[in-house]
Amino acid sequence: MQISELSRRSGVPVATIKYYLRENLLPKGEAVSATQARYTEDHLRRLRLVRALVEVAEVPLARIRPVLDTLDDPQTDLHTLLGTAIYTLSSAPEEPEDDPQWDRAQRQSSELLAKLGWRVTPASPARVRLTQALTAMERLGYPASEEMLRAYAAAAHRVAESDLDYIDPQAAREEALMCAVALSAFMEQTLTSLRRLAQEDESARRFGHGGHADGPSDRGAGAGNGDGGAADG
Repeated sequence: MQISELSRRSGVPVATIKYYLRENLLPKGEAVSATQARYTEDHLRRLRLVRALVEVAEVPLARIRPVLDTLDDPQTDLHTLLGTAIYTLSSAPEEPEDDPQWDRAQRQSSELLAKLGWRVTPASPARVRLTQALTAMERLGYPASEEMLRAYAAAAHRVAESDLDYIDPQAAREEALMCAVALSAFMEQTLTSLRRLAQEDESARRFGHGGHADGPSDRGAGAGNGDGGAADG
């Protein structure tokens, strides 16, 4: 296909495709003349992946290159490839110095992972994020207990199993990687939304009057309907 068709099928402007070509984020096409090149389905898959990383995951172009280098290395297994991408999508906060609360939270998170037997690297940005969250909980006066963390870990692992079930290990590596990017970018939002909806439901069941608790918008709507009914009467 020509670059115009590649643009049409991918939804990426021709100018952007040419920029990706200059930056070696997209392999050059097969030259058919001095001014034209032919592109394949492989180019389309790579272009969709780069677009997903840039537009969906909001990864800076400078950080995409290591992911693509790993993708193009046939000796790299799928686990390492997906890990490289997920670490690229994540950012770890700066670790403070001489902070006893941070140090306690760091030990707590490390001990939890060890007891769970999870195989995660020391370089994982998520480890630092976990430590940051535990530190904040302690500072607020609501330290997370081991029982609570184990419950959350069990739920998280079930979600992770569903995530990995969704990735086809027999698919093209670009497709598997793009699936992982989409899961990280969108299903994380989905999980957070469902958790908050579940909290609202559980709160209504436990603490609501008659098993139901009106939210702020419900109370507002109810007041409006009541006023309207009184006026009509």
